[in-house]
Amino acid sequence: MARLKPISPEDQVSLVDHLGELRERLVVSLAAFGVAFAICFWQSDLLLELANGPLPAGHERLITFGVTEPFTTTLTVSAYGALILALPVVLFQAYAFVLPAFSKHQQRAIVPLLLLIPALFIAGIAFGYFVVLPAATSFLLNFNEAQFNIQVRASEFYSFFGTTLLACGVVFQVPVGILSVTRLGIVTVDQLKQNRRYAYLACAIVAAALPGVDPVSMIIETVPLVLLYELSIVLARIFTPALTPPVADATGGA
Repeated sequence: MARLKPISPEDQVSLVDHLGELRERLVVSLAAFGVAFAICFWQSDLLLELANGPLPAGHERLITFGVTEPFTTTLTVSAYGALILALPVVLFQAYAFVLPAFSKHQQRAIVPLLLLIPALFIAGIAFGYFVVLPAATSFLLNFNEAQFNIQVRASEFYSFFGTTLLACGVVFQVPVGILSVTRLGIVTVDQLKQNRRYAYLACAIVAAALPGVDPVSMIIETVPLVLLYELSIVLARIFTPALTPPVADATGGA
């Protein structure tokens, strides 16, 4: 396998070289997923206990249908866990692949943001696990409980569990995206402030599109999106001017 190495914007790289780099980064991503999957399947009992944590009292023991469902459900949960563990590596490989398309100055503006990716992803996972899921499951499983014999099917709950955590982890990347476009000069801090109300509407729409059909989940997911947007404006105001390229003196003097 060819060595992965950064490509300078001045380098002339053929399509074959680009495809080769893409293949190598895909291999790295798949290898990270494979290792994470092996670990998750090995510790599947612990993983299932953690997944059951947000369930309210009385619903911890989930039901399955059919002979193979316990095994296939365990595989699915292991795959979700592996994807959560490997996603920071996958996102980093994606950013690293597109990074050579930018100039050296633009790369200096973007590279420090890559360090935020795993930190924000972990923060999103923690928020989803400790805040969103307990509130959502408590609301949904206690809604009109006197009218239903409520039992939770394992495959459906774990699918809801995994997609919610993944969505929260990805959504928490909002500051990285906003800081990137401001440090690249695509938008300004003033534009972000002027379009704040449209951003709030977009946050509500994104929250509505996330897993969870109840209003409680939507409100809980909207609040951090708005806070992340406001945090991005503050960070952009602090860090963007320091990375603005110096303007040459028109007279040629110092």
